[in-house]
Amino acid sequence: MKPITIRDIKVFVTAPHEINLVVVKVETSEPGLYGLGCATFTWRYKAVVTAIEEYLRPMFIGRSVHDIEDLWQSMMGSSYWRNGPVLNNAISGVDEALWDIKGKLANMPIYSLFGGKCREGIAVYRHADGNSPEEVEEKIHQYMEEGYRYIRCHMGTYGGNFDGTIQKMSHPENAPAGAYYSSRTYMQSVIRLFDRIRSDIGWDLEIMHDIHERLSLADTLSFVKELEQFKPFFIEDALPPEEVHYFEYLRKQTVVPLAMGELFTHPVEWKTLVQNQWIDFIRCHLSDIGGLTPARKLAAFCEQYHVRTAWHGPNDLSPVGMATQMHLDLASPNFGIQEFAGFNEAEEEVFPGCPQVRKGYAYLDDAPGIGVDFDEKAAAKYPPVEMDFSWLFSRLEDGTAVRP
Repeated sequence: MKPITIRDIKVFVTAPHEINLVVVKVETSEPGLYGLGCATFTWRYKAVVTAIEEYLRPMFIGRSVHDIEDLWQSMMGSSYWRNGPVLNNAISGVDEALWDIKGKLANMPIYSLFGGKCREGIAVYRHADGNSPEEVEEKIHQYMEEGYRYIRCHMGTYGGNFDGTIQKMSHPENAPAGAYYSSRTYMQSVIRLFDRIRSDIGWDLEIMHDIHERLSLADTLSFVKELEQFKPFFIEDALPPEEVHYFEYLRKQTVVPLAMGELFTHPVEWKTLVQNQWIDFIRCHLSDIGGLTPARKLAAFCEQYHVRTAWHGPNDLSPVGMATQMHLDLASPNFGIQEFAGFNEAEEEVFPGCPQVRKGYAYLDDAPGIGVDFDEKAAAKYPPVEMDFSWLFSRLEDGTAVRP
């Protein structure tokens, strides 16, 4: 095998959708050969950039691009303390770029390196949100006309605090600013919304909902059981990672399919859940668990326990990261569904080769490697932006700070 080494590792931050995306470019000793990876932790992107530029880059210049597993293990272990979102995202950027290079050297799309396609298209789901049931229904109809058959339904995003449909919440004097929500109002609003969707739109549409880990254990159980009547495709992130053991009780008392994992960063968070079959879908964010190398192993692990994949695919994920997930979607027998936020024209300009979606299915272009490129000149037109962090400062009605 011809020796090819890492010549340089570069990091770019670009915001073609007003969201800061972190892209890693691994350049090699072979002229014109490079790989791209996603390292987007948009809420702490500067820390990720520093970790790559100051620690990973000096460590790996001159190393062989062929030894992905060894390089991944070295990145994970070399900081001693491990499995945190900043370092995992830094690792992911390099790891995915190395897989991109591997595919280009083989002249194959990455899914071919994993054994080839299990399906031709990738079923995706979109998000329908709004400030009223009417707005949500309008968005659902729009997606259905575009061919989508799976839709995640919300009202007021993650908290039930939306205008025109509920009473105003009461806060104590001098309550600090924050993203306030009422658990009780939130639950009631979702039940009403789902009842209306089934009554007005029917039962042919697959619907899901994201609790976003915002309820107490007792409220979660009561809420999920009440949602059973609407036959959701799944309920997402019912509990926080710190309380995954409670899924044992949840699983025993509801038949609703459960999806979990958006905030996972460490194998101890998912191993017991999967082995005990307390969940039906694994929803990790690939860059937050360290990239494609650990995600392949996780998908195979889940397959043994009949847990399907539903990788996290928000708008704070670069097209490189989305395409990487879709290669796993194509090659995994236990693929379930893929979250998809869509791309705007600026993203497609910066990232030539974006996956295309037609009638609810995503398709890759079968180019070698990941198949998505990166236009550095176009990216420079969309520099990092000051983002709105307000939704992350969640509070209960009385002002108590809680996790979003």
